[in-house]
Amino acid sequence: MRKVAVVGAGKIGSTVVDLLVGSGSYEVVLIDQSAEALAEFAGRAQISTAALAIDNPAQLEGAMTGCFAAVNCAPYHLTIAVARAAKAAGAHYLDLTEDVASSRVVRDLAADAATAFIPQCGLAPGFITIAAWDLIKHFDQLHDVRLRVGALPRYPSNALNYNLTWSTDGVINEYCEPCEAIVNGALRETPAMEEREEFALDGVTYEAFNTSGGLGTLCHTLDGQVRNLNYKTIRYPGHAAIIKALLNDLNLRNRRDVLKDILENSVPATMQDVVIVFVTVSGMKKGHLMQETYVNKVFAQEVGGEVKSAIQITTAGAICAVLDMLADGSLPAQGFIRQEDIPLHAFLANRFGRYYAPEAPLLRAAAE
Repeated sequence: MRKVAVVGAGKIGSTVVDLLVGSGSYEVVLIDQSAEALAEFAGRAQISTAALAIDNPAQLEGAMTGCFAAVNCAPYHLTIAVARAAKAAGAHYLDLTEDVASSRVVRDLAADAATAFIPQCGLAPGFITIAAWDLIKHFDQLHDVRLRVGALPRYPSNALNYNLTWSTDGVINEYCEPCEAIVNGALRETPAMEEREEFALDGVTYEAFNTSGGLGTLCHTLDGQVRNLNYKTIRYPGHAAIIKALLNDLNLRNRRDVLKDILENSVPATMQDVVIVFVTVSGMKKGHLMQETYVNKVFAQEVGGEVKSAIQITTAGAICAVLDMLADGSLPAQGFIRQEDIPLHAFLANRFGRYYAPEAPLLRAAAE
């Protein structure tokens, strides 16, 4: 049984703990600055807790010492502190961050590390890159790669057509920060919330627009190899216009604490959600212009007798699957590991990755 430090006892961190402990293969040290958040885990088998300031390097390193890995489920602004502590403690490091700047620091930390550093192991960035890379490998020459992901309420009932399903800080960050993309063969930054488009899937109309961080390392991996590469978040129509009014007209992009307070006190959370993954790749195959598409929907379901939301399942399941693959030797045990280095078939065959395909093989690629 391997000992793993899980940092952050929120919606995703608690689900990671449930999955790991429920597998019977891991014991967990759960770290959070809130003793109240940790209280519900007190007395549970294979779980110990540590209430400490996550931005305290010495305390954090001490709590991680002796652990096989550190799984970072803390807010994005703590990414660098947790990564540095994991390196000092000699633990493998995995995180869920969509923050581009933090991920660059993590990559630098991995350069001379004796352990593996695997950032961006969630849904997007994370699984979306794994699925996209599986399609990309089918082509002799790439033209366009489009990644689209959304975590949406199944029953929207407010003007935003949205309910809070994961980190409010994370949502605001991806709505505000610049987005990486490849446009007409050139690597560039594009503004968040722009380049809105509409599409229909299974009879439902959605909108999608630029958001930050979803591509992970894919821009740099494909630089010079693709004409256009971009990532957009999926929402129901009307959402983007209201968010842009809040960010720009009311200047809340410069008052993120106020925006967070408004959202968390006005927009209810929901467990009745759906995660949509939609990847389209076009290019040349054996002399013909072809397109392949991957589409999947994941819904809320029971995990260990408790209903978990779709975003909890997909995010926690993804990082647990990568950890499991690291533990069984399927992934390198040292240095920086990209999501595109993880084979889709191996991910879906994993006991945690199966939450993306509980009944049938996930991949539904069709040449057009």
